[in-house]
Amino acid sequence: MNKILITKKSGEKVPFEESKLINSLKRSGASDADVEKVLSVLDAQLVDGMSTHKIYQKAYDLLKIKSRKVAGRYRLKKAIMELGPTGYPFERFVGKLIEFMEYDTEVGVIVQGKCVQHEVDVVAESEQKRIIVECKYHREGNRKSDVKVAMYIRSRFNDIENAWREEGKLDHQELEGWLVTNTRFTADALTYGNCAGLKLISWDYPEIGSLRQRIDHAGLHPITSLRSMTKKEKQYILDEGLVLCRELSEDVLAKYGIRASKIRKIMEEAKNLISNT
Repeated sequence: MNKILITKKSGEKVPFEESKLINSLKRSGASDADVEKVLSVLDAQLVDGMSTHKIYQKAYDLLKIKSRKVAGRYRLKKAIMELGPTGYPFERFVGKLIEFMEYDTEVGVIVQGKCVQHEVDVVAESEQKRIIVECKYHREGNRKSDVKVAMYIRSRFNDIENAWREEGKLDHQELEGWLVTNTRFTADALTYGNCAGLKLISWDYPEIGSLRQRIDHAGLHPITSLRSMTKKEKQYILDEGLVLCRELSEDVLAKYGIRASKIRKIMEEAKNLISNT
């Protein structure tokens, strides 16, 4: 398989890295036996010039035959990318992840800083800590949040922190600023964030506490993970302010004229994904 040349988006042809596919399958929860079977079937289907996306899609289709649970997890990264086209569903999803950590959360909050007002994506609070979260959603997986974004967000957090300290709102609470993206950060952004005390979270960063790990730990899979719903149906639900599989119900689905037989199929898939996380 490593001898196959794949075509990148730039048009460049490079050797396919089987190890990356294996790691992706294993992270999704596939067993060694499942991975071996997928690779053995997939090997005969590959041809030079095939795109990485096509190869991974074929692997997913083979995996789906083996396990609905594993297939749903394998699709997770793509599902997060589909929390669009605006960033609001992603913000609500991040809010739900933090809420799982036993924080009271608000999404889309206007906060008065010392100098100006700020619209904060998520504000989370516990007895010991407050967290101010800015979410950066990208529709393209190859886009990264750079150091300018990190510096801008840090300055906003500083303005809010100065106001809250003057008002005595942080006498007994620790304050953290988070910047969360569905893709990745540039190297400069990571360096600055670590230096400036800004907590950066991306799909695979940090090594412990990445977005992927937090989702797996919480078991809060987005409705965009579901294969039994059309893109249009998912968008209807997202527009209602719902983002999680566990928020779905037969009543919610029936509002959109989805036939009863399909509702049962959607609810069964959602239940399987939730119960096996």
